[in-house]
Amino acid sequence: MALIINLILLAFSESGSHQGGILDVNPGLIFWTAITFLLLFLILKKVAWKPILKSLDDREKFISDSLEKAENARKEAERLFEENKANLAKAEEETQKIILQGREYAEKLKDQIIEESKNEAKKIMDAATSEIQRKNQEAMNTLKEQIVEIAVNAAEKIIRENLDKELQKKIVDKYIQELPKN
Repeated sequence: MALIINLILLAFSESGSHQGGILDVNPGLIFWTAITFLLLFLILKKVAWKPILKSLDDREKFISDSLEKAENARKEAERLFEENKANLAKAEEETQKIILQGREYAEKLKDQIIEESKNEAKKIMDAATSEIQRKNQEAMNTLKEQIVEIAVNAAEKIIRENLDKELQKKIVDKYIQELPKN
């Protein structure tokens, strides 16, 4: 629009009878150029400056808000990082504690199993020893009875007429009792 006004003003100024040089001052041209400039300035101020300034203010506010949000996000990220770091350390500590408890429990369980095994082995050994002693005693008693029987039979044949069987048995039992025990 300003271009159109300048062209009109230029046409009026050239249509005059007076032809001037490039450096000639034309008061009409200066007046109309100033009026055109003022009109253009007022139109631009009403139409363009407010939206441009508003757009610039909005852009500045958007950038400011974005920077603030970015700073808040950075602070939040740092806080979360520290929190995660603390949680990781806590989890590591808990893991070590659980591992230590597991080892202690395993050690106690091992000791308990070994103790129970020793006790069971001792019981088995004691039972076996008792059984062996009982069997030895039975064998000795059986052997004594057989020896007594053999001795009685032998003595009976030798002294059949002098001593009776009961007396011979008592003598042999007494003799066996006097033998050293092995």
